Amino acid sequence: MTSHASRPDTVSPGPLTLRNLDAPAFTERLPELVGVYVAAMQYPDGIVGARAALWQEHSRRPGFACTVAVDQDDHIRGLAYAYTGQPGQWWYAEVQRGLGRSDSPWLADYLELTELHVRPDTQGAGLGQALLTRLLTDRPERAVLLSTPEGTNRAWRLYRRMGFVDVLRNYRFTGDPRPFGVLGRTLPLDAAGTSA
Repeated sequence: MTSHASRPDTVSPGPLTLRNLDAPAFTERLPELVGVYVAAMQYPDGIVGARAALWQEHSRRPGFACTVAVDQDDHIRGLAYAYTGQPGQWWYAEVQRGLGRSDSPWLADYLELTELHVRPDTQGAGLGQALLTRLLTDRPERAVLLSTPEGTNRAWRLYRRMGFVDVLRNYRFTGDPRPFGVLGRTLPLDAAGTSA
């Protein structure tokens, strides 16, 4: 089993363009999209098939949206995708369990930011913020929620810069021993308040 992280990628991405992918285009490019995820998270290649199947199912959910950054050769260098969170979805039930209540304002009308990843050789230039800003612009939901592993890193710094606040900390999702932070912020992006 080989990891993308063990293969150096020395190709310069050059100028990047942000583009939205609808569900059919997202499905068509799933192998490449999951490849960005594997490289960014330093996961083994063996998870690609299962992750692609899950992402394809996500693309059929209400409110699905995806933004990608592509280089001059149309290779994907970063991605962000989300959909409207609803009762009956696994993540909704997990966060509701963590909050200990079924009437949390955070869960009343939210966008679930499911994935945000930038290839390692493209990180550190503001691409994550650009992807997230484009994805969250003009959304109808009242808030956006996400989960990310606990720890000090670029992702946490980005979310704090963009106004995300703690919803749950050191939370353990069913089947994953790692502690996660669940973060949220109100929408639209230019809204000053982040309480819910």
